[in-house]
Amino acid sequence: MNTQIPFAALGLAESLLRAIAETGYTAPTPIQAQAIPQVLKGGDLLAAAQTGTGKTAGFTLPILHRLLETPLRQAKAGRPRCLILTPTRELAAQVEESVRTYGKHTPIRSMVMFGGVNINPQIGALRKPVDILVATPGRLLDHAQQKTVDLSGVEILVLDEADRMLDMGFIRDIRRVLALLPKQRQNLLFSATFSDEIRELARGVLDNPAEISVARRNTASELVRQSLVMTEQAHKRDLLSHIIRESGWHQVLVFTRTKHGANRLAEKLVKDGLTAAAIHGNKSQAARTRALSGFKEGKVAVLVATDIAARGIDIDQLPHVVNFELPNVPEDYVHRIGRTGRAGSEGSALSLVDRTEIKYLNAIEKLIKRPIDRTTIEGWTPPAGAAESFAAEEREPRPPRRGSAPGRPQGQARRAAPGEAARRGGARGSGQGGRPGRPARSGNAPAGSRRDPARA
Repeated sequence: MNTQIPFAALGLAESLLRAIAETGYTAPTPIQAQAIPQVLKGGDLLAAAQTGTGKTAGFTLPILHRLLETPLRQAKAGRPRCLILTPTRELAAQVEESVRTYGKHTPIRSMVMFGGVNINPQIGALRKPVDILVATPGRLLDHAQQKTVDLSGVEILVLDEADRMLDMGFIRDIRRVLALLPKQRQNLLFSATFSDEIRELARGVLDNPAEISVARRNTASELVRQSLVMTEQAHKRDLLSHIIRESGWHQVLVFTRTKHGANRLAEKLVKDGLTAAAIHGNKSQAARTRALSGFKEGKVAVLVATDIAARGIDIDQLPHVVNFELPNVPEDYVHRIGRTGRAGSEGSALSLVDRTEIKYLNAIEKLIKRPIDRTTIEGWTPPAGAAESFAAEEREPRPPRRGSAPGRPQGQARRAAPGEAARRGGARGSGQGGRPGRPARSGNAPAGSRRDPARA
């Protein structure tokens, strides 16, 4: 399909075209050119596109158009017409921001809800009419249980980043949400990949869907220059600091495998004179929002993130992504480097690889069907004593998890309060304190990805 057609040719309302023009976009991306006409027809859709291809606008624009075409005579408080489910807080906020950006010249009202913040302001917002609700599954179920949201009027359901929701064990919550929705509705399932699990979910949710895909399964953007440096784990922090300072990088997103590692790396970079911040599930929502805003505005040069926390980070022309450690799920590598090389801009993805990560590297190269270029860093030698210092740090006790009871050894579970075990079997807490229960595992994703980050 020719994607150089203008947005005006897609049949969108004038108020939407005006908002699009104000963002500076003139022509739809491939996923938008294919998805928008399909959604406007009113049928179900199964769509696959790489991260960063514009799939969010691919569903928000036609949804706004459809709601504008069929206004309600009298809107009811807390009764959305469209429900968009996302796996993480950051992605939920990003999608709702897109709705507001493209709907700013329309009367369409939207709101976002997720855990990790006080639920009362959300309850207050639901006392007013809302057309589009963007939510994470756990917090949505909290509101449903408290009867502060009415899902009986949902006309359009969107499952965004559906592959990630399955990876994170949300299938049970998704089924509980589906049971609260009207049987007759339009269903849109957007995913970065078409895995077998996604197709199984689609069979249970979608009714005779149109299917579109603008990228081969699990492929990385050709605009991303991929390279790796073989090094020892003990040298990685010093090496990365050297690379960023010597190369003059001003905006780089770094992925670590653990929250503890993210904190340690950010502290090291700050000590070396760089502006850096860590973002992960143990950070408060305010701290995560502050770090992400600083990174987008250029006040923070290096954002260190875990995979779950980084989901939903959408920054135009992000030049550099670094894998401080390779992910143990090869598909996550594609998602990580998909943060750069977006919307026609080139980007670079550098991986620091220790010999113990070779098995992860082999799995990644098998998935993307190409070897990653090996490179060396000229003029760098490991500082004396780096290995001993790293070993000493690793022996230090890690801080207890947030919410751990004083005096209880780390890793020892507390005894559940009366009735709590039963509650854990359903919705996983309100996200207002305490540690959320662990959802059941599903699929082949690692245990470490099973927490509900929207509630962390």
